[in-house]
Amino acid sequence: MVDLSAISGTVMSGMSQTNASSQTLSADMNTFLTLLTTQLKYQDPLDPMDTAEFTNQLVQYSSVEQAIQTNSKLDTLLGLNISNLGAQAVSYIGKTAQVLGDVMPLENGKAMASYTFNKDVASATIMVKDMNGNVVYTESGEVTAGTHEFMWDGKDSNGNQLEDGAYQIVVSAQVPAGEAEASVTTTVFGRITGVASDGNGVYVGLGDAVTAGLGDILTVRDGDYFERLFADKGDSGNGDENQGDQEGASDADKELPSA
Repeated sequence: MVDLSAISGTVMSGMSQTNASSQTLSADMNTFLTLLTTQLKYQDPLDPMDTAEFTNQLVQYSSVEQAIQTNSKLDTLLGLNISNLGAQAVSYIGKTAQVLGDVMPLENGKAMASYTFNKDVASATIMVKDMNGNVVYTESGEVTAGTHEFMWDGKDSNGNQLEDGAYQIVVSAQVPAGEAEASVTTTVFGRITGVASDGNGVYVGLGDAVTAGLGDILTVRDGDYFERLFADKGDSGNGDENQGDQEGASDADKELPSA
C-alpha cells in the first residue's frame, strides 16, 4: 500500500496535466488566429468573407475555449475532493471494514466474509481459492435467503495452515429445475492498513494483500472486531461449527447489513 503522500502526488500530477492542456489551448488559439488572418489576407476581394460567418467562427472557438477552461476547473475540484477523501480515510486505519467484493485477506490465520442470497436455494457451496485460482478449501453453505457469515481459520481441506494473504471466496447456489437462478452478493472483512489514491479515486488496504475502493466500504468496526468475534465463536474453525450463537457480542457486531 501507498501512504497518504501518494494523494498529494496524484493531485499535483493532475494539476500538471491541466497546465499542459492550457498551454496546448494557447498554442491552438495562436494557430487559429494565424489561419484566420491568413484567410482574411488572401480572401477574394470580389467575394469577401461573410461578416456573420466570420463572427460565427470566433464565437464557436470561444465556446470551445470556455468549455476546456471549465473542464480544467472541474479537474482541479475533483483533485481536491479526492485529497479530502483520502485525508478522511486515514482515520479508518487500524479499524475493521466490511467491503463489497470477493477477495478477502487472511491475517493471523483469520478471515471472514458474508454472502447474501435473494431467495432460498436447494444447496450452496463455498469455495476458497488462492490468487492462482487453485481451490484450497470447500464447505457447504446456508440455503435460506438473506445474509450469512463465513469464518475461515486459514486451513485447507486437509487441515494444513495456509500463509496469510489474499484469497477469493466463491459461493455457488443450485436451485430446483425450472426456477430462476439465485443471485449471490459477497462482502469481505479486513483490517484497514493504509490509504492510497490515483486519478480515479481513493483506495484502502485490507491486511497486506487486498485493496478496495473507498466507496465499496459498507461498515467500519473497531480494530479488535476479529479477535472478539472469533473468541465468541470459540475459535472453533470453519463451516457450520462457526454458525453458533454470538452471546456476549454487541448487537452491532452480530448484525451484518444486507449487501
